[in-house]
Amino acid sequence: MHNPATRRWFLSQCGVGLGSIAASQLLGPNAVGCENGAAGLKKPAGPLAAREPHFSGKAKAVIHLFMCGAPSQLELFDEKPLLKELEGKPLPPSVIGDQRYAFIQRNAAVLGPQFKFAKHGQSGALISEMLPHTAKVADKLCFVKSMHTDQFNHAPAQLFFNSGFSQPGRPSFGSWVVYGLGAETEELPAFVVMSTGAGVSAGTSLWSSGFLPTVYTGVRFRSQGAPILNLENPSGVSNQLQSDTFELIRKMNQRQLEQVGDPEIRTRIESFEMAAKLQTSAPELMELSQETQATLDLYGCDPAKQSFSRACLLARRMVERGVRYINIFHSGWDAHSNIVGNIRNNTKTTDQASAALVKDLAQRGMLDDTLVVWGGEFGRTPMVETNPALGRKQGRDHHPQAFTMWMAGGGIRPGMTLGATDEFGFHVTESPVHVHDLQATLLHCLGFDHERLTYHHAGRDFRLTDVHGEVVKEILA
Repeated sequence: MHNPATRRWFLSQCGVGLGSIAASQLLGPNAVGCENGAAGLKKPAGPLAAREPHFSGKAKAVIHLFMCGAPSQLELFDEKPLLKELEGKPLPPSVIGDQRYAFIQRNAAVLGPQFKFAKHGQSGALISEMLPHTAKVADKLCFVKSMHTDQFNHAPAQLFFNSGFSQPGRPSFGSWVVYGLGAETEELPAFVVMSTGAGVSAGTSLWSSGFLPTVYTGVRFRSQGAPILNLENPSGVSNQLQSDTFELIRKMNQRQLEQVGDPEIRTRIESFEMAAKLQTSAPELMELSQETQATLDLYGCDPAKQSFSRACLLARRMVERGVRYINIFHSGWDAHSNIVGNIRNNTKTTDQASAALVKDLAQRGMLDDTLVVWGGEFGRTPMVETNPALGRKQGRDHHPQAFTMWMAGGGIRPGMTLGATDEFGFHVTESPVHVHDLQATLLHCLGFDHERLTYHHAGRDFRLTDVHGEVVKEILA
């Protein structure tokens, strides 16, 4: 009679098979979420176990309000009166240099600022009339007017800002944070993504875990209706049947994990467990009837409608429930035409809720350890974009050399403005802050040395800031 036992099976029973060797590697010093190049991180019980960073950081959670398409800093934060005087004339060639643009020529005419500015708060922050709610919380914000990036098209620039690299395949910021800190809650994902507006140019790569295990990938929540599809059992499937099925699958996956040692199997186990928990935690999270009318009015939120304000309110509720990193992508800022209409529409949608989020967190004593970040992937040109063939007029093109962002809470100094641009709003002239510098600074607020938060892949240690980045100490509280 043929013996069905294989050599692989025999060795596995002896405890020295390939599966055991792989499992020992998985559970040893190079285990997922352990000190796999992330120097100073303590060995946890599992890939999502909460763990300490390199040092005590002030921020415990991040809410990143990403304005996809790139808001115009010249209409919102960086007033340049000289542009009004030069309107209709080209900028001096010495200013533009060899800079390339996506849609306009270098000799395009100047377009002056389209809105009025005023100083606000004790800090005297200069803010556009189109951001009246943001102006009211100016003393809680830190404005960086000297941001610059390497990319001048949307998808590469969005990837660069969110992953430190301009092509897909690298872990996103949220994935790095969860890899380093683990999760504080077992009822909700540690990294949640929401999207309002038309969508993002770089797609799901913006919240991908890249070469990190996929357990660190962001989980997309819908802003309306069921937060995640298929959370309810189909007809004829009882809770007991589902529970028994999950338990059988867990045992099978666990056995395979012990034999093969593939970290993606652990991700599969974690995903099944989270899916079961989300059946109760996600509906409770989305139930905004628990909020007071005063809070809904503060955000300008209609609980029944999908909106940016609803996403911001949900973000605060997520932080309260232990979610570590929340991305809200709001699309629609790409103003190649009608800059006035674009700014009016987008500020009407985002201004009140963004300011309300900061105010609400502060009122609840949560702003000190919650880091809020607001901004896009680059800025807009001082020159006008007009293209009859494309039906465009009175717009602005992509501008990587200078743009503005603001941050609040989580170890960032409030009531200050860092950096400046030249009189044309073209080049940074004071305290330049590269995207990698900002990434290094945000990681510092979370308690990480950005040069030590690494992951060994393809023969070398990778990090969010690649081989660049300096902490911007001037904006630290």
